[in-house]
Amino acid sequence: MKRVIKNKRRDSFTCSMIFILTLMIFAPVNTSFAHETETHLNLNSEAVIMIDGTTGEPLYTKNEDRTMYPASITKIVTGIIAIEAGNLDELVTISEEATQVTGTSVYLLEDEEITLKNLIKGMLINSGNDASTAIAEHFAGSEEAFAKKMNEFVTNTVGVTDTNFANPHGLYHPDQYTTAEDMAKITQYALENETFREIVAIKEYDWVGEGWETTLYNHHDMVRQYDEVFGVKNGYVSQSGYTLVTSALEENQIELIAVTLNASTADQAYEDTKELLEYGLSTYQTNEVEEGTVFEDDQQNSYELEETLYFTSLIDEEWSSDVDNDGNLIVQAENGETLYENKLNLSEDATVQTTSTEEEKDLPKDDDDGHSMWWLYPIPIVGLALLALRIWRKGMFSKRIF
Repeated sequence: MKRVIKNKRRDSFTCSMIFILTLMIFAPVNTSFAHETETHLNLNSEAVIMIDGTTGEPLYTKNEDRTMYPASITKIVTGIIAIEAGNLDELVTISEEATQVTGTSVYLLEDEEITLKNLIKGMLINSGNDASTAIAEHFAGSEEAFAKKMNEFVTNTVGVTDTNFANPHGLYHPDQYTTAEDMAKITQYALENETFREIVAIKEYDWVGEGWETTLYNHHDMVRQYDEVFGVKNGYVSQSGYTLVTSALEENQIELIAVTLNASTADQAYEDTKELLEYGLSTYQTNEVEEGTVFEDDQQNSYELEETLYFTSLIDEEWSSDVDNDGNLIVQAENGETLYENKLNLSEDATVQTTSTEEEKDLPKDDDDGHSMWWLYPIPIVGLALLALRIWRKGMFSKRIF
């Protein structure tokens, strides 16, 4: 009986050693952290994303990469292209085709002349499909040709890959699609333009056209209802459901962009957006490290920040920054989570410091990828081999132990 117990202990010890040595081999050397929370929001929209509008970091997602129909949020792309490529004071002559486009309108008349800037306002504030077509024809001659420009723009300039446009206004077309993630990136890009930013924030605008004189009220209800909200665009066609892109700003804290796609009703789209923004504004902040800030590594090498650094954290979260000996700037939260990491360049007047004493030269260097201790790697492998041989010799795997 004693011999059986002794063998069990030896077997237990042997198994434990195998487990420990296996961990030594396969355990990761470095661990990187993503900024995540376990918050679950009860949202009705099929696809959702909320990002930090400054850093682009996703703060909440749901089916963000699912292919969806955009409806009138398409006009965000039409608007930013027109602003960047055109002369806003230039007069645009309205064609018969533009006046015949179905859907929401600013009631343009054939041969009417109107400034490009007014057309953009009529499109982004009142969602005028006729204004969208007039803009497309002005820049490319037709909706189809302008759609090609739109696709080149979002792919080459913005850098999204899961979006395609077939018209400038968002009326249904089977080849017109996007994702919540792509629309957030497109909107982030567009909001960097001050003219675009000003237009989408207009609550009401006196429209004076040959066929219509009225006051336009921003179709995005939250722009008119909440001081924090300053854009961007709503949309609806039956195939897309209700779509909504929203930007909100809490001064000196954070700017948010929320995208909700395919809600069953407009109320659901707005309720989802309110819940997202309330969560974002009460949870996150954008942090800034100014351009020109100098960091030093352990060897007194200096690294200067060449442009202002922005990163996202929880509100009032403590964080620290450090530069390793390879020049990598690492910003960490108090819980060890990596908030930002990027390689810096040495300052122009910096002198690279190196170890000089023989003792220092003999020390193993601290290598971020863990290879500085490469000579230790065979040890657990040899250990496993010896244990396996010992087990085989003792007959651990024979039928007598069962």
